[in-house]
Amino acid sequence: MERINSDRHPSLEERRGRVERRRRVWWSVLYGGFRPRRRTPSRRDGDFGYQPLDWHSAHLLAVAISILLLCVLDAFLTLVLLERGAAEVNPVMALFVERNVAAFAVLKMAMTSMSIVFMVFLARYRFMRLLPVAWVLYGVLIAYISLISYEIYMLRDPLQASIL
Repeated sequence: MERINSDRHPSLEERRGRVERRRRVWWSVLYGGFRPRRRTPSRRDGDFGYQPLDWHSAHLLAVAISILLLCVLDAFLTLVLLERGAAEVNPVMALFVERNVAAFAVLKMAMTSMSIVFMVFLARYRFMRLLPVAWVLYGVLIAYISLISYEIYMLRDPLQASIL
């Protein structure tokens, strides 16, 4: 990589004399949180790969919060159904439910929240080059709504809960 000669570019010398802005981490976080600069993934036509954004659409926040609230409701309804004789279908979660209910709740919320944060970061990209990741978030929301509806149905029909 070639170094730029500051004799030929006098404006570079002036810029280097400023305070190093990367040292002010908290200022950057607060300032960037209220005045984001990157609202689209690519600034140039030739940019490929992951480019982080400072700004995400407000609808993604609503979807993410809805998914997390439905996850909490799912955990609660799962515990109620287990008390009434139902069985946990997910073998990993079944291990945690049988041993420690608090560990089950923490694991369920941690896995869901980390997945949601990851998908929000990648919301403008395409899953398998076909489907925008934001649509995957909507699919997860629809799946959780369907799951909660099914759990409420099982609570109303005790025979259905004992079969599963």
